[in-house]
Amino acid sequence: MTATTRPRRADARRNHDLLLAAARKVFAEQGPSAPLDDIARAAGVGNATLYRHFPSRQDLIVAVYADEADALRTRGAELLATDPAGDALFGWLATFVEHVAGKRELALTRPGDHETLFHRWHEGMHETAAALVERAKRAGELRPDVAERDLLTMANGIALSTTDPQRRARLLTLLRTGAC
Repeated sequence: MTATTRPRRADARRNHDLLLAAARKVFAEQGPSAPLDDIARAAGVGNATLYRHFPSRQDLIVAVYADEADALRTRGAELLATDPAGDALFGWLATFVEHVAGKRELALTRPGDHETLFHRWHEGMHETAAALVERAKRAGELRPDVAERDLLTMANGIALSTTDPQRRARLLTLLRTGAC
């Protein structure tokens, strides 16, 4: 924290969290072009509060994406610590696929002004996947020549190729087992 940065008041933190939760829900239902008024209304705050926390739509989208990217990395660490190697890897890949599928429009666009942040988040996904892949290789549950980049590329393809969650699950099973 710098000398000019003050901690947020409890009500400001609460409003920030309410706005993020509402944005996540509204974006999931209506897409990233959803009216910001709908997000403020869903959060139970006024438009001025929304704009005080997130001056632009892009700032709000980036905040939602950052929150979800952090959750994905945390989930990877949990699975790495608790589940058998293959289950951890493919359980995390399933979560990753649903994340990307929920961000279809965002995944298909360039990040623009927030390119550094997007790069950091993608790097975090690769680091998480690499740890899971290495553990699965050591356990003999993954071929030694498979790289995390290979699996993430295929997972992205699955996420972006269909809007049907059952088909995504079937494709992930095919990726894991080689048979449906």
